[in-house]
Amino acid sequence: DESHGNPREGFPPGTPWSEVPDEWHCPDCGVLDKVDFEEVEE
Repeated sequence: DESHGNPREGFPPGTPWSEVPDEWHCPDCGVLDKVDFEEVEE
């Protein structure tokens, strides 16, 4: 959620997804490539 960011990973609230590096991987779920994430509509 862009509005929450992920401060633990260095992404403050409001960080747009487009600014997350392509090589970033999720430490919680283990997804390794940014392109493998799916947008979730709330």
